Amino acid sequence: MSSNVTIRSAQPEDCDTIFSLIQALAEYEKLAHAVTGDALALKEHLFGMHKFAEAILAECDGKAVGYALFFYNYSTFLTKPGIYLEDLFVLPKYRRQGIGKLLISKLAQIALERNYGRLEWSVLDWNEPAIEFYRRIGAEILGEWRICRVTGAAINHLATLSNEGASTP
Repeated sequence: MSSNVTIRSAQPEDCDTIFSLIQALAEYEKLAHAVTGDALALKEHLFGMHKFAEAILAECDGKAVGYALFFYNYSTFLTKPGIYLEDLFVLPKYRRQGIGKLLISKLAQIALERNYGRLEWSVLDWNEPAIEFYRRIGAEILGEWRICRVTGAAINHLATLSNEGASTP
């Protein structure tokens, strides 16, 4: 691992860089077509009046080479908040140098500092290198859980279901 790697909290002026890393992640995951947001919205959500997420950056010799973007979740069983890692990404040229491990270790430190109960994330089932990396760092891959998601037209339709049948106050 390069000794010139630093992990730091993202700042508002980093949003263009983070968004370019998000686009690189989307390309890697073959989901570039799904990126519809922009750096301006990202900046608002990370640093605006209502903060929805946080990000940390990995820099090698002053160049941003990776990031982690996360937000909070809550465990009713633990009755503690937790961290949900939305994105963990390191540019291909900088992989296998311990940078991903540094990013996720920093998130674990944040969870401990804030007395959170867990750190969790999802991984695509075809992404064997990531799955193997997560297993090596001690993550448990939960085979019995499935992600449920509603977006676009489906979320619009779901919102109308309260108008059918039972009334709401």
